[in-house]
Amino acid sequence: MAKQVKRRYSSAQRAQQAAETRRAVLVAARELFEEKGYVAVGVGEVARRAGVNLDTVYRAVGRKPQLLLAAIDQILGSSDQPVPAEQRDYVIAVRAAATAGEKLRTYADALGTLMPRAAPLFAALREAAPADPECAALDRHISERRAANMRLLAAELRTAGQVREELDDDRVADLIWSTNSPQWFDLVTSRGWSAAEYADALYDLWSRVLLTSP
Repeated sequence: MAKQVKRRYSSAQRAQQAAETRRAVLVAARELFEEKGYVAVGVGEVARRAGVNLDTVYRAVGRKPQLLLAAIDQILGSSDQPVPAEQRDYVIAVRAAATAGEKLRTYADALGTLMPRAAPLFAALREAAPADPECAALDRHISERRAANMRLLAAELRTAGQVREELDDDRVADLIWSTNSPQWFDLVTSRGWSAAEYADALYDLWSRVLLTSP
């Protein structure tokens, strides 16, 4: 019995160590991508900052595109570990909001907080995509993932009521998807908008275009 308990303890300890190593790799990757952009960062540099060898980075997370995706998901999940979309704090808050207007306000405010950090990584990915097929595929994957999540949001809004009847859920999702893109954030902030002004504009735009009673 003692050997079995010891074996279980050793297994749990190894799992904890693996999780801590993965966390260190992801934090290092996110920090370096934020500091230097995607192209200028090498996987070896991520390994050195995380204090591990190169093979450990590949085992723990994967190649450079996977590191970038994990770094983006860290920011969106407000966690050192990537958090599934449905478990992110702001998604839970959107679902808990009682009205369609409150859901849109909650989501717009979340983007105002997250996008200043996430947008530079999205921009770095777009810049690398023309010369890197893996980055191009990752860029498409993230865009389609956003679109799918917006269809879920459209259904949430429809359930809450006040959505204009002439707009089906696909149109609602596409309108939100196109305006919550990192490119739109880059455009308006390049004109001097603050993150708070960006969030306010999103809410104002969405409520006027999508709802019967803004």
